[in-house]
Amino acid sequence: MVRIYREKDARQSVLKKKKIAILGYGSQGHAHANNLRESGMDVVVGELPGSENAAKAKKAGFEVVDAATATGKADVVVMLLPDELQGDIYRTAVGPNIRKGAYLMFAHGFNIHYGQVDPRVDLNVFMVAPKAPGHLVRAQYEKGEGVPALIAVHQDPAGDSRDVALAYAGAIGSARAGVIETSFREETETDLFGEQSVLCGGVTALILAGYETLVEAGYAPEMAYFECLHELKLIVDLIYEGGISTMRYSVSNTAQYGDLTRGPRIVNAETKAEMKRMLEEVQNGSFAREWILENRANRPVFNALTRRGEEHPIEEVGRRLRAMMPWIAKGRLVDRSKN
Repeated sequence: MVRIYREKDARQSVLKKKKIAILGYGSQGHAHANNLRESGMDVVVGELPGSENAAKAKKAGFEVVDAATATGKADVVVMLLPDELQGDIYRTAVGPNIRKGAYLMFAHGFNIHYGQVDPRVDLNVFMVAPKAPGHLVRAQYEKGEGVPALIAVHQDPAGDSRDVALAYAGAIGSARAGVIETSFREETETDLFGEQSVLCGGVTALILAGYETLVEAGYAPEMAYFECLHELKLIVDLIYEGGISTMRYSVSNTAQYGDLTRGPRIVNAETKAEMKRMLEEVQNGSFAREWILENRANRPVFNALTRRGEEHPIEEVGRRLRAMMPWIAKGRLVDRSKN
């Protein structure tokens, strides 16, 4: 049985006198930086001088310097850069400049678990991993709510890294929802598997396959878009609110019967066997090696597949249909000019 920490366990006073360097002002970085500042913390942002993200951070009112300078100023250094960049930036900018006995934080265990970052023994190394993209971490905080988070401690020479992790989780709003302690290994492997098999890979592949099946059968692309993509949010919201049973209670009996009898024909024993193979690739490090090599080769597969996805007909149909519903864009989570 895991222990769930709440706001009463997250004494933010532990962080009040510590300067926090947020390295990377992307999805997670902008959320952490703004939430921390609004919780009364002292924050400096480390970003590439002249970059688009540096400009966004300056516009938001932060002190913005390069990663090495930010690291040297801080008591707590937070690695919120893309996974594929962290190893090189740690070796060139963070490792040589981080103070003795400082705290080094990650929001995902990838680089520690797969050995891309090897911290000095004097550093206190911990993780606070919100269970949502950064744009939701920010949006929930602004509403006075929060997304759950996982914490883990990798090195703890000071003896208080768990307290610092809980304080940090409280300051970004996660303790409002609940904080669970885990390990770098467990967080990394479950996170990668969930993204690949269900949350991103599984969902997008299912949407596209359903859309293509209807269009290829002669149905209007607009009908296919609504049935296979647009309405997905309605179903997911019901599941989010009360689990699968609440969704089944809300939909029609016909929909529920189709769910119960046809769903297992789509996600079947063969699908689960493939999921197990994917999990093995995460556990044995072969996925991590593949991704590291892909970046060293300048991302040929990543770029080609991303471009193919952006050019899929469902994206053009979606843009036209969403334009009919301007309220979708109001209060949007992702505003590329700011975050």
